[in-house]
Amino acid sequence: MKILFAASECVPFCKTGGLADVIGALPKELRKRRHDVRIILPKYRTIRGQEFGLKETGEVLKIPIGSRSESGEVRVAKSEKGIRVYFLHHDGYFGRSGLYRTPAGDYPDNAERFAFFCRGVLEACKAMEFRPDIIHCHDWQTGLIPAYLKTTYRYDSYFQRTASVMTIHNMAYQGIFPKSAFVQTGLPLEEFTPAKLEFYDQINFLKAALVYADMLTTVSPTYATQIQGTGEFGRGLEGVLRQRSRQLVGILNGLDTEEWNPAKDPFLPKPFDADDKRGRRDCKAYLQKSLRLPLDSEAPLLAMVARLDPQKGVDLLIDILPALIKRHAQVVVLGQGDPFLQAQLESFESLYPDSFRVRSDFNDPLAHHIYGGCDMFLMPSRFEPCGLGQLIAMRYGAIPVVADTGGLHDTVTQVAGRDVGTGFLFQADSAPAFQGAIQDALHWFTDKSMWDRLQHRAMTADFSWGASAEFYLQIYRLALGRDSRARTSLRIS
Repeated sequence: MKILFAASECVPFCKTGGLADVIGALPKELRKRRHDVRIILPKYRTIRGQEFGLKETGEVLKIPIGSRSESGEVRVAKSEKGIRVYFLHHDGYFGRSGLYRTPAGDYPDNAERFAFFCRGVLEACKAMEFRPDIIHCHDWQTGLIPAYLKTTYRYDSYFQRTASVMTIHNMAYQGIFPKSAFVQTGLPLEEFTPAKLEFYDQINFLKAALVYADMLTTVSPTYATQIQGTGEFGRGLEGVLRQRSRQLVGILNGLDTEEWNPAKDPFLPKPFDADDKRGRRDCKAYLQKSLRLPLDSEAPLLAMVARLDPQKGVDLLIDILPALIKRHAQVVVLGQGDPFLQAQLESFESLYPDSFRVRSDFNDPLAHHIYGGCDMFLMPSRFEPCGLGQLIAMRYGAIPVVADTGGLHDTVTQVAGRDVGTGFLFQADSAPAFQGAIQDALHWFTDKSMWDRLQHRAMTADFSWGASAEFYLQIYRLALGRDSRARTSLRIS
Protein backbone atom coordinates (compact mmCIF):
# COMPACT_ATOMS: atom_id res chain seq x y z
CA MET A 1 0.00 0.00 0.00
CA LYS A 2 1.18 3.54 -0.77
CA ILE A 3 0.58 5.84 2.20
CA LEU A 4 1.29 9.56 2.50
CA PHE A 5 1.30 11.17 5.93
CA ALA A 6 0.38 14.87 5.67
CA ALA A 7 1.08 16.80 8.85
CA SER A 8 2.30 20.13 10.15
CA GLU A 9 5.04 18.69 12.38
CA CYS A 10 7.17 15.59 12.83
CA VAL A 11 10.17 14.66 14.96
CA PRO A 12 13.03 15.21 14.50
CA PHE A 13 12.30 18.05 12.06
CA CYS A 14 9.80 20.20 13.96
CA LYS A 15 7.73 19.78 17.11
CA THR A 16 5.34 21.66 19.38
CA GLY A 17 3.45 18.68 20.83
CA GLY A 18 2.56 15.00 20.70
CA LEU A 19 1.46 15.15 17.06
CA ALA A 20 5.11 15.33 16.03
CA ASP A 21 5.90 12.14 17.98
CA VAL A 22 3.11 10.24 16.24
CA ILE A 23 4.26 11.30 12.76
CA GLY A 24 7.81 10.36 13.69
CA ALA A 25 6.87 6.88 14.94
CA LEU A 26 3.80 5.45 13.18
CA PRO A 27 5.25 5.57 9.63
CA LYS A 28 8.24 3.55 10.84
CA GLU A 29 5.93 0.77 12.05
CA LEU A 30 4.04 0.74 8.76
CA ARG A 31 7.29 0.63 6.80
CA LYS A 32 8.36 -2.43 8.80
CA ARG A 33 5.30 -4.09 7.31
CA ARG A 34 6.66 -3.36 3.80
CA HIS A 35 4.32 -0.51 2.90
CA ASP A 36 5.57 2.46 0.88
CA VAL A 37 5.16 5.23 3.44
CA ARG A 38 6.12 8.86 2.91
CA ILE A 39 5.64 12.09 4.83
CA ILE A 40 5.04 15.66 3.71
CA LEU A 41 5.58 18.73 5.90
CA PRO A 42 5.84 22.49 5.53
CA LYS A 43 9.47 23.60 5.22
CA TYR A 44 9.70 25.87 8.26
CA ARG A 45 12.66 28.16 8.78
CA THR A 46 13.65 26.14 11.84
CA ILE A 47 14.18 23.03 9.67
CA ARG A 48 17.77 23.51 8.62
CA GLY A 49 18.54 21.84 5.32
CA GLN A 50 22.17 21.10 6.10
CA GLU A 51 21.32 19.46 9.42
CA PHE A 52 18.76 17.09 7.88
CA GLY A 53 20.22 16.66 4.43
CA LEU A 54 17.41 18.34 2.53
CA LYS A 55 17.83 18.34 -1.23
CA GLU A 56 16.14 20.39 -3.90
CA THR A 57 14.06 18.41 -6.37
CA GLY A 58 13.74 21.17 -8.97
CA GLU A 59 9.94 20.85 -8.76
CA VAL A 60 8.10 24.18 -8.48
CA LEU A 61 4.36 24.10 -7.79
CA LYS A 62 1.86 26.79 -8.73
CA ILE A 63 -0.82 26.83 -6.03
CA PRO A 64 -4.00 28.87 -6.49
CA ILE A 65 -4.76 31.16 -3.55
CA GLY A 66 -7.94 33.08 -4.22
CA SER A 67 -7.54 35.00 -7.48
CA ARG A 68 -3.75 34.58 -7.62
CA SER A 69 -1.22 31.76 -7.43
CA GLU A 70 1.78 31.21 -5.19
CA SER A 71 4.89 29.22 -6.04
CA GLY A 72 6.17 26.50 -3.77
CA GLU A 73 9.26 24.34 -4.11
CA VAL A 74 9.43 20.67 -3.19
CA ARG A 75 12.45 19.51 -1.24
CA VAL A 76 13.19 16.02 0.01
CA ALA A 77 15.14 14.21 2.70
CA LYS A 78 15.18 10.79 4.28
CA SER A 79 14.46 10.06 7.91
CA GLU A 80 16.87 8.01 9.95
CA LYS A 81 14.75 4.94 9.12
CA GLY A 82 14.91 5.62 5.39
CA ILE A 83 11.41 7.06 5.00
CA ARG A 84 11.23 9.70 2.29
CA VAL A 85 10.10 13.08 3.64
CA TYR A 86 8.91 15.87 1.36
CA PHE A 87 8.95 19.53 2.35
CA LEU A 88 6.85 22.27 0.79
CA HIS A 89 8.98 25.40 0.74
CA HIS A 90 7.49 28.90 0.63
CA ASP A 91 9.54 31.45 2.49
CA GLY A 92 6.67 33.92 2.85
CA TYR A 93 4.41 31.39 4.55
CA PHE A 94 6.82 29.18 6.45
CA GLY A 95 10.04 31.17 6.82
CA ARG A 96 9.07 32.41 10.26
CA SER A 97 10.32 31.96 13.81
CA GLY A 98 7.32 29.91 14.94
CA LEU A 99 5.23 27.18 13.35
CA TYR A 100 1.81 28.66 14.05
CA ARG A 101 2.23 31.75 16.16
CA THR A 102 4.38 34.32 17.93
CA PRO A 103 4.28 34.96 21.69
CA ALA A 104 1.68 37.64 20.91
CA GLY A 105 -0.73 35.19 19.23
CA ASP A 106 -1.53 33.18 16.10
CA TYR A 107 -0.32 34.33 12.70
CA PRO A 108 -3.25 36.24 11.14
CA ASP A 109 -2.77 34.47 7.78
CA ASN A 110 -2.85 30.89 9.11
CA ALA A 111 -5.87 30.10 6.93
CA GLU A 112 -3.96 31.13 3.82
CA ARG A 113 -0.76 29.39 4.92
CA PHE A 114 -2.38 26.02 5.46
CA ALA A 115 -4.79 26.24 2.52
CA PHE A 116 -1.60 26.61 0.47
CA PHE A 117 -0.10 23.60 2.22
CA CYS A 118 -3.20 21.40 1.75
CA ARG A 119 -3.45 22.15 -1.95
CA GLY A 120 0.33 21.84 -2.23
CA VAL A 121 0.25 18.31 -0.78
CA LEU A 122 -1.87 17.12 -3.70
CA GLU A 123 0.18 18.94 -6.31
CA ALA A 124 3.40 17.59 -4.78
CA CYS A 125 2.08 14.03 -5.21
CA LYS A 126 1.81 14.65 -8.93
CA ALA A 127 5.17 16.41 -9.18
CA MET A 128 6.97 13.62 -7.34
CA GLU A 129 5.03 10.92 -9.21
CA PHE A 130 3.74 9.36 -6.01
CA ARG A 131 0.14 8.19 -6.37
CA PRO A 132 -0.98 7.38 -2.82
CA ASP A 133 -3.67 4.85 -1.96
CA ILE A 134 -4.15 6.68 1.34
CA ILE A 135 -3.49 10.26 2.37
CA HIS A 136 -3.43 10.17 6.16
CA CYS A 137 -4.17 13.69 7.39
CA HIS A 138 -3.54 14.98 10.90
CA ASP A 139 -5.36 17.84 12.65
CA TRP A 140 -6.83 21.03 11.21
CA GLN A 141 -3.69 22.10 9.34
CA THR A 142 -4.40 19.33 6.82
CA GLY A 143 -8.18 19.43 7.10
CA LEU A 144 -8.85 20.77 3.61
CA ILE A 145 -7.16 17.82 1.87
CA PRO A 146 -10.20 15.48 2.14
CA ALA A 147 -12.42 18.36 0.96
CA TYR A 148 -10.21 18.99 -2.09
CA LEU A 149 -10.23 15.29 -2.97
CA LYS A 150 -14.04 15.17 -2.91
CA THR A 151 -14.58 18.51 -4.74
CA THR A 152 -11.84 20.30 -6.70
CA TYR A 153 -9.95 17.05 -7.48
CA ARG A 154 -13.01 14.83 -7.71
CA TYR A 155 -12.57 14.16 -11.42
CA ASP A 156 -8.78 14.25 -11.43
CA SER A 157 -7.78 10.80 -12.69
CA TYR A 158 -4.56 10.93 -10.66
CA PHE A 159 -6.49 10.59 -7.40
CA GLN A 160 -9.37 8.37 -8.51
CA ARG A 161 -8.13 5.53 -6.27
CA THR A 162 -6.95 7.72 -3.39
CA ALA A 163 -8.83 7.68 -0.07
CA SER A 164 -8.34 10.01 2.90
CA VAL A 165 -8.15 9.35 6.63
CA MET A 166 -8.20 12.14 9.22
CA THR A 167 -6.77 11.67 12.71
CA ILE A 168 -8.00 14.12 15.35
CA HIS A 169 -5.29 14.69 17.92
CA ASN A 170 -7.11 17.39 19.91
CA MET A 171 -10.60 18.79 19.31
CA ALA A 172 -9.60 22.02 21.05
CA TYR A 173 -7.73 23.11 17.91
CA GLN A 174 -9.98 23.33 14.86
CA GLY A 175 -8.62 26.02 12.53
CA ILE A 176 -11.59 28.40 12.67
CA PHE A 177 -11.32 31.52 10.50
CA PRO A 178 -13.57 34.34 9.21
CA LYS A 179 -15.70 33.38 6.22
CA SER A 180 -13.71 35.90 4.16
CA ALA A 181 -10.92 33.28 4.20
CA PHE A 182 -13.09 30.83 2.27
CA VAL A 183 -12.27 32.42 -1.09
CA GLN A 184 -8.56 31.75 -0.48
CA THR A 185 -9.18 28.01 -0.37
CA GLY A 186 -10.46 27.87 -3.96
CA LEU A 187 -13.18 25.43 -2.90
CA PRO A 188 -16.56 25.69 -4.69
CA LEU A 189 -18.83 28.30 -3.11
CA GLU A 190 -21.65 25.76 -2.76
CA GLU A 191 -19.54 23.91 -0.17
CA PHE A 192 -19.91 26.80 2.28
CA THR A 193 -23.07 25.56 4.00
CA PRO A 194 -23.88 24.50 7.60
CA ALA A 195 -23.89 20.86 6.47
CA LYS A 196 -20.38 21.17 5.06
CA LEU A 197 -17.70 23.83 5.69
CA GLU A 198 -19.62 26.63 7.41
CA PHE A 199 -19.30 26.85 11.18
CA TYR A 200 -21.36 29.67 12.70
CA ASP A 201 -20.72 31.92 9.71
CA GLN A 202 -17.00 31.02 9.73
CA ILE A 203 -14.88 28.41 7.99
CA ASN A 204 -13.64 25.49 10.06
CA PHE A 205 -10.73 23.48 8.60
CA LEU A 206 -11.21 20.51 10.94
CA LYS A 207 -14.91 20.33 10.14
CA ALA A 208 -13.98 20.05 6.46
CA ALA A 209 -12.12 16.82 7.23
CA LEU A 210 -14.88 15.48 9.48
CA VAL A 211 -17.36 15.93 6.65
CA TYR A 212 -15.28 14.70 3.69
CA ALA A 213 -12.68 12.18 4.93
CA ASP A 214 -13.40 8.52 4.13
CA MET A 215 -12.51 7.45 7.67
CA LEU A 216 -11.93 9.33 10.92
CA THR A 217 -9.78 8.33 13.86
CA THR A 218 -8.84 9.85 17.15
CA VAL A 219 -6.12 8.87 19.56
CA SER A 220 -7.96 6.78 22.16
CA PRO A 221 -11.25 4.86 22.39
CA THR A 222 -12.49 6.86 25.37
CA TYR A 223 -11.80 10.18 23.67
CA ALA A 224 -13.71 8.94 20.62
CA THR A 225 -16.75 8.50 22.87
CA GLN A 226 -16.27 11.77 24.72
CA ILE A 227 -16.04 13.99 21.64
CA GLN A 228 -19.41 12.69 20.40
CA GLY A 229 -21.10 13.48 23.69
CA THR A 230 -21.08 17.07 24.89
CA GLY A 231 -19.67 20.41 23.79
CA GLU A 232 -17.12 20.16 26.59
CA PHE A 233 -15.22 17.61 24.52
CA GLY A 234 -16.67 17.99 21.02
CA ARG A 235 -16.19 21.78 21.01
CA GLY A 236 -19.22 22.43 18.82
CA LEU A 237 -18.57 19.58 16.39
CA GLU A 238 -20.11 16.78 18.45
CA GLY A 239 -23.16 16.70 16.17
CA VAL A 240 -21.01 16.23 13.06
CA LEU A 241 -19.07 13.50 14.83
CA ARG A 242 -22.25 11.69 15.84
CA GLN A 243 -23.43 11.82 12.22
CA ARG A 244 -20.21 10.09 11.18
CA SER A 245 -19.97 7.75 14.14
CA ARG A 246 -19.77 4.72 11.83
CA GLN A 247 -16.57 6.12 10.33
CA LEU A 248 -15.03 7.25 13.66
CA VAL A 249 -12.62 4.92 15.49
CA GLY A 250 -10.48 5.46 18.57
CA ILE A 251 -6.97 3.98 18.28
CA LEU A 252 -4.45 4.46 21.06
CA ASN A 253 -1.22 6.22 20.25
CA GLY A 254 1.84 4.11 20.85
CA LEU A 255 5.22 4.88 22.34
CA ASP A 256 8.47 4.94 20.41
CA THR A 257 10.26 2.36 22.53
CA GLU A 258 13.55 2.96 20.76
CA GLU A 259 13.66 6.61 21.82
CA TRP A 260 12.16 6.00 25.27
CA ASN A 261 14.17 3.12 26.70
CA PRO A 262 15.70 3.51 30.18
CA ALA A 263 18.12 0.67 29.49
CA LYS A 264 19.71 2.61 26.59
CA ASP A 265 18.79 6.24 27.27
CA PRO A 266 21.95 8.31 26.67
CA PHE A 267 20.66 11.15 28.86
CA LEU A 268 20.38 9.06 32.03
CA PRO A 269 23.39 8.86 34.38
CA LYS A 270 22.72 5.14 34.94
CA PRO A 271 20.69 2.71 32.82
CA PHE A 272 18.03 0.46 34.34
CA ASP A 273 15.16 -1.80 33.32
CA ALA A 274 12.18 -3.57 34.87
CA ASP A 275 14.31 -6.46 36.16
CA ASP A 276 17.13 -4.34 37.54
CA LYS A 277 15.97 -0.95 38.80
CA ARG A 278 19.04 -0.11 40.86
CA GLY A 279 20.03 2.61 38.40
CA ARG A 280 16.86 4.53 39.27
CA ARG A 281 18.33 5.52 42.65
CA ASP A 282 21.27 7.14 40.86
CA CYS A 283 18.88 8.87 38.44
CA LYS A 284 16.83 10.25 41.32
CA ALA A 285 19.94 11.50 43.11
CA TYR A 286 21.21 13.07 39.89
CA LEU A 287 17.88 14.86 39.35
CA GLN A 288 17.84 16.17 42.93
CA LYS A 289 21.42 17.34 42.67
CA SER A 290 20.97 19.03 39.28
CA LEU A 291 17.92 20.93 40.57
CA ARG A 292 19.61 21.72 43.90
CA LEU A 293 17.07 19.84 45.94
CA PRO A 294 18.14 18.02 49.12
CA LEU A 295 19.57 14.58 48.36
CA ASP A 296 17.04 12.27 49.99
CA SER A 297 16.23 8.88 48.50
CA GLU A 298 13.30 8.41 50.92
CA ALA A 299 11.53 11.67 50.04
CA PRO A 300 8.82 11.06 47.42
CA LEU A 301 9.71 13.02 44.28
CA LEU A 302 6.67 14.07 42.24
CA ALA A 303 6.96 15.58 38.76
CA MET A 304 4.90 17.13 36.02
CA VAL A 305 6.06 17.70 32.43
CA ALA A 306 3.39 19.61 30.57
CA ARG A 307 2.27 22.72 28.78
CA LEU A 308 1.33 25.26 31.46
CA ASP A 309 -2.32 25.47 30.55
CA PRO A 310 -5.67 25.01 32.32
CA GLN A 311 -6.32 21.96 30.10
CA LYS A 312 -3.39 20.24 31.79
CA GLY A 313 -4.76 20.98 35.27
CA VAL A 314 -1.75 23.01 36.38
CA ASP A 315 -4.04 25.14 38.58
CA LEU A 316 -5.14 21.97 40.40
CA LEU A 317 -1.53 21.25 41.29
CA ILE A 318 -1.11 24.84 42.49
CA ASP A 319 -4.16 24.42 44.75
CA ILE A 320 -2.76 21.36 46.54
CA LEU A 321 0.97 22.13 46.43
CA PRO A 322 1.24 23.41 50.04
CA ALA A 323 -0.41 20.21 51.30
CA LEU A 324 2.06 18.08 49.34
CA ILE A 325 5.00 19.98 50.76
CA LYS A 326 3.66 19.33 54.26
CA ARG A 327 3.80 15.63 53.42
CA HIS A 328 7.58 16.10 52.88
CA ALA A 329 7.27 15.58 49.14
CA GLN A 330 9.57 17.15 46.59
CA VAL A 331 7.80 18.49 43.50
CA VAL A 332 9.24 19.40 40.08
CA VAL A 333 7.41 21.04 37.16
CA LEU A 334 8.82 21.39 33.65
CA GLY A 335 6.84 23.35 31.10
CA GLN A 336 6.05 26.56 29.28
CA GLY A 337 2.78 28.32 28.60
CA ASP A 338 0.40 30.57 30.50
CA PRO A 339 2.43 33.45 32.04
CA PHE A 340 0.05 33.72 35.02
CA LEU A 341 0.38 30.03 35.90
CA GLN A 342 4.14 30.22 35.45
CA ALA A 343 4.35 33.23 37.79
CA GLN A 344 2.33 31.37 40.43
CA LEU A 345 4.64 28.37 40.22
CA GLU A 346 7.72 30.57 40.44
CA SER A 347 6.35 32.17 43.61
CA PHE A 348 6.13 28.71 45.20
CA GLU A 349 9.78 28.11 44.40
CA SER A 350 10.61 31.11 46.58
CA LEU A 351 8.29 29.90 49.34
CA TYR A 352 9.58 26.32 49.32
CA PRO A 353 13.24 26.43 48.22
CA ASP A 354 13.97 22.97 49.65
CA SER A 355 10.93 21.25 48.16
CA PHE A 356 9.80 22.76 44.85
CA ARG A 357 11.32 23.56 41.47
CA VAL A 358 9.84 24.89 38.23
CA ARG A 359 11.78 25.03 34.98
CA SER A 360 10.53 26.65 31.78
CA ASP A 361 13.70 26.09 29.71
CA PHE A 362 12.19 23.02 28.08
CA ASN A 363 14.86 20.61 26.86
CA ASP A 364 15.03 16.92 26.12
CA PRO A 365 17.79 15.99 28.57
CA LEU A 366 15.93 17.45 31.56
CA ALA A 367 12.69 15.73 30.52
CA HIS A 368 14.53 12.39 30.36
CA HIS A 369 16.11 13.04 33.77
CA ILE A 370 12.68 13.73 35.25
CA TYR A 371 11.10 10.56 33.85
CA GLY A 372 14.07 8.50 35.01
CA GLY A 373 14.34 10.08 38.47
CA CYS A 374 10.89 10.95 39.77
CA ASP A 375 8.81 8.52 41.82
CA MET A 376 5.38 9.70 40.66
CA PHE A 377 4.28 11.44 37.48
CA LEU A 378 1.32 13.82 37.68
CA MET A 379 -1.22 14.41 34.91
CA PRO A 380 -4.29 16.20 36.34
CA SER A 381 -5.62 17.02 32.85
CA ARG A 382 -9.20 18.24 32.42
CA PHE A 383 -9.21 16.36 29.13
CA GLU A 384 -6.50 14.33 27.45
CA PRO A 385 -7.07 12.83 23.98
CA CYS A 386 -4.35 10.23 24.55
CA GLY A 387 -1.35 11.53 26.44
CA LEU A 388 2.26 10.55 25.99
CA GLY A 389 3.69 11.48 29.38
CA GLN A 390 1.98 8.65 31.26
CA LEU A 391 3.28 6.09 28.75
CA ILE A 392 6.86 7.33 29.09
CA ALA A 393 6.54 7.55 32.86
CA MET A 394 5.39 3.94 33.18
CA ARG A 395 8.20 2.69 30.95
CA TYR A 396 10.66 4.52 33.20
CA GLY A 397 9.14 3.30 36.47
CA ALA A 398 7.54 6.61 37.46
CA ILE A 399 4.06 5.76 38.69
CA PRO A 400 1.34 7.89 37.08
CA VAL A 401 -1.27 9.79 39.08
CA VAL A 402 -3.74 10.86 36.42
CA ALA A 403 -7.22 12.22 35.80
CA ASP A 404 -9.70 9.56 34.73
CA THR A 405 -10.33 10.93 31.24
CA GLY A 406 -9.59 10.21 27.58
CA GLY A 407 -6.46 8.23 26.86
CA LEU A 408 -5.41 8.33 30.51
CA HIS A 409 -8.44 6.14 31.29
CA ASP A 410 -7.43 3.74 28.51
CA THR A 411 -3.77 3.36 29.47
CA VAL A 412 -3.53 3.55 33.29
CA THR A 413 -5.23 0.89 35.40
CA GLN A 414 -6.15 1.70 38.98
CA VAL A 415 -4.05 0.07 41.70
CA ALA A 416 -6.43 -2.26 43.52
CA GLY A 417 -4.28 -4.74 45.35
CA ARG A 418 -0.87 -6.33 45.52
CA ASP A 419 -0.86 -7.47 41.89
CA VAL A 420 -3.40 -5.19 40.20
CA GLY A 421 -2.92 -1.81 38.55
CA THR A 422 -0.26 0.46 37.11
CA GLY A 423 -1.19 3.83 38.63
CA PHE A 424 -3.72 6.00 40.41
CA LEU A 425 -6.73 7.68 38.80
CA PHE A 426 -9.05 10.39 40.10
CA GLN A 427 -12.12 12.32 39.00
CA ALA A 428 -11.05 14.99 36.51
CA ASP A 429 -11.24 18.68 37.43
CA SER A 430 -11.26 18.08 41.18
CA ALA A 431 -8.39 19.29 43.37
CA PRO A 432 -9.57 17.27 46.43
CA ALA A 433 -9.78 14.09 44.31
CA PHE A 434 -6.31 14.82 42.89
CA GLN A 435 -4.90 15.25 46.38
CA GLY A 436 -6.60 12.04 47.52
CA ALA A 437 -5.05 10.03 44.68
CA ILE A 438 -1.58 11.38 45.51
CA GLN A 439 -2.12 10.46 49.17
CA ASP A 440 -2.99 6.92 48.09
CA ALA A 441 0.19 6.78 46.01
CA LEU A 442 2.26 8.12 48.91
CA HIS A 443 0.84 5.38 51.12
CA TRP A 444 1.94 2.71 48.64
CA PHE A 445 5.33 4.39 48.31
CA THR A 446 6.11 3.65 51.96
CA ASP A 447 5.96 -0.11 51.31
CA LYS A 448 9.08 -0.69 49.20
CA SER A 449 8.16 -4.26 48.28
CA MET A 450 4.71 -3.29 47.04
CA TRP A 451 6.10 -0.24 45.23
CA ASP A 452 8.71 -2.39 43.49
CA ARG A 453 5.99 -4.75 42.23
CA LEU A 454 3.92 -1.79 41.07
CA GLN A 455 6.88 -0.34 39.18
CA HIS A 456 7.52 -3.69 37.49
CA ARG A 457 3.92 -3.89 36.26
CA ALA A 458 4.06 -0.35 34.93
CA MET A 459 7.42 -0.84 33.21
CA THR A 460 6.38 -4.05 31.48
CA ALA A 461 3.03 -2.76 30.15
CA ASP A 462 3.13 -2.87 26.35
CA PHE A 463 2.32 0.42 24.62
CA SER A 464 4.54 -0.01 21.58
CA TRP A 465 3.24 1.02 18.15
CA GLY A 466 2.86 -2.50 16.76
CA ALA A 467 -0.78 -3.19 17.65
CA SER A 468 -1.88 0.34 16.78
CA ALA A 469 -0.19 0.13 13.37
CA GLU A 470 -2.24 -2.97 12.58
CA PHE A 471 -5.43 -1.14 13.50
CA TYR A 472 -4.50 1.73 11.19
CA LEU A 473 -3.98 -0.69 8.33
CA GLN A 474 -7.52 -1.94 8.90
CA ILE A 475 -8.76 1.65 8.81
CA TYR A 476 -6.97 2.19 5.50
CA ARG A 477 -8.64 -0.89 4.01
CA LEU A 478 -12.01 0.36 5.19
CA ALA A 479 -11.35 3.78 3.66
CA LEU A 480 -10.52 2.10 0.36
CA GLY A 481 -13.57 -0.18 0.57
CA ARG A 482 -11.38 -3.26 0.53
CA ASP A 483 -12.49 -4.96 3.75
CA SER A 484 -16.06 -4.44 4.93
CA ARG A 485 -15.50 -6.91 7.77
CA ALA A 486 -12.50 -5.12 9.29
CA ARG A 487 -14.60 -2.89 11.55
CA THR A 488 -15.85 -5.78 13.67
CA SER A 489 -12.34 -6.41 15.04
CA LEU A 490 -11.47 -2.80 15.82
CA ARG A 491 -11.34 -1.28 19.30
CA ILE A 492 -14.08 1.24 18.68
CA SER A 493 -16.03 3.56 20.92
